[in-house]
Order: sequence, then C-alpha cells, then structure tokens
Amino acid sequence: MRVTTSNRINKISTNLKNNDTMRMLIKNRYIYLMILPVTIHYIVFSYFPMYGIIIAFKDFKASLGIIRSPWVGFAYFREFFSSYYFWRLIRNNLLLNIYLLIFAFPAPIVLALLLNEIDNLRFKKIVQTISYLPHFISIVIVVGFLKDFFAREGFVNNMLSALGMEPQAFFQDPKWFRPLYVASDIWKGVGWGSIIYISTISSIDQEMYEAAIIDGATRFQRAMHITLPSISATIILMLIFRMGNILNVGFEKVFLMYNPSIYETADVISTFVYRRGLQGAQYGYAAAVGIFNSVVAFIMIVISNYVSRKFTEMSIW
Repeated sequence: MRVTTSNRINKISTNLKNNDTMRMLIKNRYIYLMILPVTIHYIVFSYFPMYGIIIAFKDFKASLGIIRSPWVGFAYFREFFSSYYFWRLIRNNLLLNIYLLIFAFPAPIVLALLLNEIDNLRFKKIVQTISYLPHFISIVIVVGFLKDFFAREGFVNNMLSALGMEPQAFFQDPKWFRPLYVASDIWKGVGWGSIIYISTISSIDQEMYEAAIIDGATRFQRAMHITLPSISATIILMLIFRMGNILNVGFEKVFLMYNPSIYETADVISTFVYRRGLQGAQYGYAAAVGIFNSVVAFIMIVISNYVSRKFTEMSIW
C-alpha cells in the first residue's frame, strides 16, 4: 500500500514538473527561437565534426576515409611527446601566455580604473574611442605596421641610428619576438578589453564614493578600496577564461610574424600543427597534437575554477 502511494506521489510530482517545463517553454518561446540559430550553428559546426578526432588514433589515408583507415592507437602521441619539438612548443606557448597574463591581462583593468577617474566626460569619450579603434584593425594590418616600423630601414631603426645606437634586426632575432608580440597585443586589445570593466564600474553605487569622500579618502584609496573590490568578480571570471587558454596562442598573428630564423621562440603549437598537418599532410599527427592542447586547456580551466571557488567563493560553475 505504501509503495503504491509513493508511486502515485512520484507520478504526480513528475507530471507537475513536466507541466511547469511546458509552461516555461511556451512563455519564453520567442527567446528560445532567438537562440535556436546559434544552437544549430554550434551543433553543426562544433559538436558534429568532433567525431573527426579519431583521426588522431589512425593512420589516415584519404582514399580509405577516416573510418576505414588503419588504427595506430597512441602512436602519434608517443611520437610527439618524445620529439625535440615537444618541450620547445610547450615552452614557447607557456612563456607567451605568461607574459600576456602579466602585462596584457591587467592593462584593460588599469585603463578602466584610470578612465573612471576622469571627470571631463568629453575627454573621457575621446580617450575611450581612440583606445577602442585598434581592436577593429585586421591582424594582417597590425603585423604590417610592425614590420614597417621595425624593419631594418624602418622608423625605429632610423631613430636608433639617429641616437647613435646600433640598429636591430627585430624580425630576424628570436629575442625580439615575444616583446613585439605582447606589446602589439596590448595596443590592439587594451581598449576593447576595458569595456567589460567600465560597464561593471558604472553599476557601482555612487553613495559609496560619496561616503569615502566625506571620510577623506583620496582618489587612489577610493579606486583601491571601492572600485577594485567591486569589479573583482569580473576580474576573476576573466582570469579563469584566460587560464583555460594557457596553451593557446593565436595562430594568425604568430604565423604572420614568424619565420624560420626565429622558430626557437616563435614556433607554437598552432603553427606546428599547421606545418605538420596541412603542409606536411600528417593529419593524424597534427590532430593528436591538437587534442593534447585541448585536453590541457580543459584541465587548466577546471583547476582555475576550483581554486577560485576554494579561495574566493567565485566560480563559473
């Protein structure tokens, strides 16, 4: 008797939940219709092609196709881990991302804090607009600027010569690749990256600033004790996303900047995959390297999220 009653209660509860779900779907039907194209896009172009990762475990032959190509297991992974290129690629990816984390990640935060202290709205809008503009410049054009400015007969070397200093071969010397990459990344992204922080700052209760002014707090103290703590959740969220890409470096920019003479510091996983996979037609090997990169990125974002939740009680999930 008790079992029958319990089953009836469970069925009633399930029916109520189903009804609530249907009512929610009907009520928000236009919102779901709006996100439907995006959902279909990701299913078709991101999730459906994932079956192709099995190519990393096969000796792919175009004439046989992915399914009928012979199975090689983890042979490509072992070959990559034991190759000369493994540690060079890991080092280059990590160093570039560490430099970006140290110098490029705080830059939009600093810019947002500085803009928040500007009282002249007209001047503030002009600075914001100028800082946003580089984001809309193509990577190809940005690298073109770099090559023109830092060429052997470019503006920078002409200035060095005028000052009595030795001209530098910026694009042929491996030691200059990382500074040029990081500096140009900051220039291109600092304004656009500050938008999210500026919008968060705009939602801070102004009464907190007024109370701090009455208490005699300086601009710097207000920024450090009111503004910065108020945007800390956004900073942590962006930091978690950044940590998830610790081994990812943009392919286009590196590809346009590097050349064989600076592979020592410029060659990264994405460019290596391009050379071995597309130019060398070693599709399985390149896929194995790509999977390794994705797995490390997934592990890093999980660890970052766990650490953030543990110590700051803020996390993505």
